[in-house]
Amino acid sequence: MKEQLRDFLHALLHALRNLLPIIVVVVAFQGLLLREWPEGGLGMAVGLLIVAVGVALFLQGLELSIFPVGKRLSNQFARRGSLPILLAFGFAIGFSAVVAEPALIAVAEQAEQISEGRIDGLTLRLIVAASVGLVMAIGVLRVILGHPIHWYMITGYVLVVLVTFFAPEEIVGLAYDSGGVTTNIVTVPLIAALGIGLASSIRGRNPLIDGFGLVALAVMVPMISVQLYGTLVYADGGNMPANADLISAGNDTQPTSGPLQAILDLLGMLRDVLPIILVVLFFQYIVLKRHLSDPIKVGIGFALVIVGLYAFVIGLKLGLFPIGQRMAEQLIAFDSWLWVYLFAFAIGFATTMAEPALIAVGHQAEEAAAGKIQGNVIRLLVALGVAVGITIGVHRIISGDSIHHYIIAGYLLVILLTALAPRYIVALAFDLGGVTTSEVTVPLVTALGIGLASQIDGRNVLIDGFGLIAFASIFPIVTVMTYAILMERVVRPRGETS
Repeated sequence: MKEQLRDFLHALLHALRNLLPIIVVVVAFQGLLLREWPEGGLGMAVGLLIVAVGVALFLQGLELSIFPVGKRLSNQFARRGSLPILLAFGFAIGFSAVVAEPALIAVAEQAEQISEGRIDGLTLRLIVAASVGLVMAIGVLRVILGHPIHWYMITGYVLVVLVTFFAPEEIVGLAYDSGGVTTNIVTVPLIAALGIGLASSIRGRNPLIDGFGLVALAVMVPMISVQLYGTLVYADGGNMPANADLISAGNDTQPTSGPLQAILDLLGMLRDVLPIILVVLFFQYIVLKRHLSDPIKVGIGFALVIVGLYAFVIGLKLGLFPIGQRMAEQLIAFDSWLWVYLFAFAIGFATTMAEPALIAVGHQAEEAAAGKIQGNVIRLLVALGVAVGITIGVHRIISGDSIHHYIIAGYLLVILLTALAPRYIVALAFDLGGVTTSEVTVPLVTALGIGLASQIDGRNVLIDGFGLIAFASIFPIVTVMTYAILMERVVRPRGETS
């Protein structure tokens, strides 16, 4: 019991540390620029604390249940060497983990409210989850066959650009944001462990070149499937009003209205987590025909996951959503857009530097690269890419430009850099683009975009409000690949000649 309490306190401190950059940036802008305490500031502070508690409970639950059971299953299937079972397990893990992803839940709820129900939140999540499941199966097959990742990425993003060209503008930003949030607090550790574990166990595979890339594929394919879904939803050509009344779950919806509502919300969280529970139990008892080593511990872990998700969503509605929208409203009131750009850059850079998934992937890459990559340099490059990406995304909202042009140009640049970059960096660069947005930053960045779109005349919240997460995923790929190209073709040749 003492060990579990200590682990929970460690996870809570971990969550609070991830929130700290957001708090520092917001307090700095409020105190030095706006010089006022935000309206409803106490409720926002309470919401942030609830978010931290929810994330801590969620992480504790993962460590007790999903992570150890998932790792044991992966090792057992890899030792069996059965390709159909590995592919089925990859699909099931990808699907079930994404369905329970907190950041995707937040984005889906926002999209359903802003579209006035036209985009169904559950349908959106199922489409994204099925896409990631398919990607996991394809990615596992790629590692086994030893195919180069860059051909998958170039082909995939050419298809992404083509679909974007024809997709209705109401869905483009949401589709790219949906892809950007699939790899997060649940999925990154499972996906990365599966890919690197497979590459390490197969003779002739390189963990850096072959082990990375599953995260990148998990980001890419949902962009295609969600845009196809949006093409069907908006086939009649109907448009949203320029400013929808339902801007945010945090403004009009009370998180609870009594014990009955709390019970219903908890049951909803159980529905969200149930797929991954069923997947684990099915493969453990039916496929492997083995009992769980500690079923009580695993059961407690699943319960903590459910309670943590509930607290996380409540905290979003009280804290992060209102903060993002309130800051957008206050900064727009100034005569100059400079402060909006500066806030976007600062929040992007600060939160990315503290992103735990990025720290973990950077450390894994440094170990696998044998001196070619430094983890701290990677973090700086990725943080700079996210900051630049969010700033460009904010400029698009302010200027009212079409997201099609920005997204297509961004991924054409990515395709070009993929063809030029050294092979060892390609899979890692795409994976880094997928781990830049955490369960904390996604809701804040989403709320910032929606807040800006709702406050600027002539902007459509659904068309212009989404898309910032997409920019935060594109530009880290650009900065990391550009750095690798410069190091490989400019810096190292000079050092060799000298």
